[in-house]
Order: sequence, then structure tokens, then C-alpha cells
Amino acid sequence: MNEEIIIAGFGGQGVLLMGKIMAYAAMMQNLEVSWMPSYGPEMRGGTANVTVVISTERISSPIVNSYDTAILLNQQSLDKFENSVKPGGMILYDPNGISRHPERKDIKIFQVSAASEAAKMLTTKTFNMIVLGAYLKTGSPIRLEDVIKAISDSLPERHHHLIPANVEAVKKGMEIVQEINS
Repeated sequence: MNEEIIIAGFGGQGVLLMGKIMAYAAMMQNLEVSWMPSYGPEMRGGTANVTVVISTERISSPIVNSYDTAILLNQQSLDKFENSVKPGGMILYDPNGISRHPERKDIKIFQVSAASEAAKMLTTKTFNMIVLGAYLKTGSPIRLEDVIKAISDSLPERHHHLIPANVEAVKKGMEIVQEINS
């Protein structure tokens, strides 16, 4: 098993933290992991992406040019990475702010309305955890229980009071994800 994942969006959407939690959860399952963040100097509001590779074999390089899974959280990321998904791969995206939806027919496309759901939950900072939950539901190699442990390990102690809301958000994402094409 080898899954190459790109997560991309605006800085401040929790893209890097989502990738870090995925990597920690995979490590708890004794899988090989690579986590490589990339972001502009603007941080919040600029673009950010992270490449995560999860494998049962040694990972030869963290540099990836085509992906099995693309988690795309804004129009710029969709425009940039849609054609980088391997045939048979998958795009997971939030439709909020998207003017042109994914159009490929040779991949699976999933949609999760994470921004609107986070607003309904009155916890907009859990947006990324809703997206992570959606990813878990679409065939992720990582397990929910390891993601929950990784959330605890990733958040600084001063934010541990937010763990229940983040776990609830992950579970909500698993409930609301929808496959767009089949």
C-alpha cells in the first residue's frame, strides 16, 4: 500500500495540521510516513499545501508530482492540483468559494460542506477536522481511533479543551461526505 496525498488551501485553514495529524495517525499504525509542508510567506490568507505519503514500504522521496488523493480547499488549489491526481485517484473538496467544480471522469470526486457545517456547529476552527473526517470515510488507510489520539498529541496542552469539539467534527465529516460521481 502506498498513498500519496496533497492537501491544499489557504493559510489558516488548518491544512498543515491536518497533514500532521494524518502522519501521526499513520505512524501509530506502524506505517511509513513522509510529511512535507509548503507555504508562502503570507501564512494566513496565502496558499499552503502539504504532501503526505503513507506506505507499508520505505518511502524513497517525499517529493511527489502526481497524487492518489487531493484534498482541495479553495479554487486556486483545485485549479492547480486537479490534473495532478492519478487516474483512478480521488479528489475531496469543500464547495465553499468554488466557482468551477472538478470535472474529471477518470477519478472519484467527493464533496464535504465543511465550512458551512463548521459554522452550524459554531466552531469554525474545526473546519479542517470535518474535512479530515470526510477523508477517513472515503477509504483512508488510517483509523479513526489513531486520528483521535493524534489530535491529542498534536494540540498544545493549552488547547486540550478543544479536543472534544475536534473529535465531534471528525465524526461529523464522516457523516456528511458525499460522492459526486460514481
